[in-house]
Amino acid sequence: MNYFEVFELPEKLTIDTAVLEKQFYSLSRRLHPDRFASRPVAEQEEALARSSLLNDAYRTLKDSILRTQYLLKLQGIEIEQQSKAATDAARQTGGEKKQVVPPELLEEVFELNMQLQEMRMAKQMGEDEPELRRDLMTAKDAFDNRMVETQAGLENLWGRWDAAFDAGDEAGKAAARDAMVALLNKHSYLRNLVRDVNEALE
Repeated sequence: MNYFEVFELPEKLTIDTAVLEKQFYSLSRRLHPDRFASRPVAEQEEALARSSLLNDAYRTLKDSILRTQYLLKLQGIEIEQQSKAATDAARQTGGEKKQVVPPELLEEVFELNMQLQEMRMAKQMGEDEPELRRDLMTAKDAFDNRMVETQAGLENLWGRWDAAFDAGDEAGKAAARDAMVALLNKHSYLRNLVRDVNEALE
């Protein structure tokens, strides 16, 4: 069973998480391994496996990003925080996958990497750079805002996917799927940038 089937849900991205939570607790009580303690070992093991599957399904489907990544995985696309371009390049060359900078972020990322290098060098020398710290905080705020925009874009694409799913529109599903891959890669890249800035500012 895939995670959607565990909760008897269609493979759509708009989910009522309150209903999902209610279903989860109901199924958890029914499948809890303690209820099978006096049963044969094979039944106990099966109950444990089903309970584990339920927990994994709930943890994935309640999180919007994980849910989107999982649906794409069912479509044969492994995100793995890598861009589609990097994946294709790795397949062609047989080399290691490397995350590609989204084109619209190239200039900002170049500037940020220079600032991060300066901050790391200053920290090594035991120096504080208030102006550089302010610049990095400004950059972090800008990337945080981009992540919010990316999330909003994803939510719009969920609606497109769900409508195409209901209509049996394979072309519509494919278009929404490809757009989600691009946005998820961008979201992942932005999250990594924010992490790098936070580490430099610690």
